[in-house]
Amino acid sequence: MITIHDIERARARIKDSVYLTPCAHSETFSKLTGNKVYFKLENLQMTGSFKERGALNKILTLTDEERKHGVIAASAGNHAQGVSYHATRNGIKAIIVMPTATPLVKVTRTREYGAEVVLHGSSYDEAFDEAWRRREAEGYTFIHAFDDDTVMAGQGTIGLELIEQNPYLDAVIVPVGGGGLISGIAVAMKETNPRIQIIGVQTARLPSMKRALAEHAPFLLPPAGTIADGIAVRKAGARTLPVVEKYVDDIVTVDEEEIANAILQLVEREKTVAEGAGAVSLAALVQGKTKLHGKKVALLVGGGNIDVNLLSRIIERGLVKDGRLVRFRVRIPDHPGALHRLTGRIAEVRANILEVFHNRAFSRVDLGETAVDVTLETRGMEHIDELVRVMDEDRYEHERLF
Repeated sequence: MITIHDIERARARIKDSVYLTPCAHSETFSKLTGNKVYFKLENLQMTGSFKERGALNKILTLTDEERKHGVIAASAGNHAQGVSYHATRNGIKAIIVMPTATPLVKVTRTREYGAEVVLHGSSYDEAFDEAWRRREAEGYTFIHAFDDDTVMAGQGTIGLELIEQNPYLDAVIVPVGGGGLISGIAVAMKETNPRIQIIGVQTARLPSMKRALAEHAPFLLPPAGTIADGIAVRKAGARTLPVVEKYVDDIVTVDEEEIANAILQLVEREKTVAEGAGAVSLAALVQGKTKLHGKKVALLVGGGNIDVNLLSRIIERGLVKDGRLVRFRVRIPDHPGALHRLTGRIAEVRANILEVFHNRAFSRVDLGETAVDVTLETRGMEHIDELVRVMDEDRYEHERLF
């Protein structure tokens, strides 16, 4: 099991090559949650994630023989980029095995950082098996994403920074996949101040660490999709589990809608881009999963490597949920000026028309009528109610599509 001395030595190794990320106070979320909230912004690292800390610590402990043979890792994203970036900077050959379905942007970035990328298998598990086979056949050093003491110690340097940046913290909320990050942070902080609460957060679709704690052994969960792909680990680590059992106070879960909402809140209120795995800490606090109130709380934003198309969909769904984006289907007479009259009434209540679609042939309306789908930008639910009143007053038949 790792010790705080392992983490202190890791910090001495990597401090000149990783960014000491800020731990910024958030007035907005402090008011919203009834706590004093701070964000530890690991999404600001060079590769956009905390993962490079552990990867670098492992790389800097390699022997000359291991450096000569090179390193190999399996990853679908952040770990891949961390290994690629720091191995290349240290003149070490790196091979990263990634699932074939890995988003192109992550594959491209990993290659840009200097690694050779091998696409293999339909899942992380198949990519992992291929990387392990190559490691045994070709003599590479395998750099595990989480189940490695040296990697855990590297991630634990975040805990040392948190203590220095805010020595009076009551709790830290940490994303959990395989357990490498929370293990390192928990050792660093609990060994310094045992009263600090360490709370982990997993996606409800893959609560591998929570299940491992219940079973007292790593347990393989069935595959499941999640927008928090950075913590989508089906089986907790054998080396991380004992650390979590000893030091971590609680593991809670959040669902997909709660994660998506947290991503949107970070963008809109904090001007911070986080991936799904990076936003789960906020999701847990905002949704009351941690039962914290009146505490000084640090939330770890573990990474910001989110696909822009996914971010766009999350923003759009969030606007719909808040009532700031709405679509109505309205029946109007099919004659000149009818559409002009409808749009004029919409303009009177200051709603912004984003899209209009006429549907004559495929809607169940009478001959001489047409259905118009109109997408509107509004100020919220009260504004939508005002729109409904206007259409009712003018006796338009209408339905809200979303």
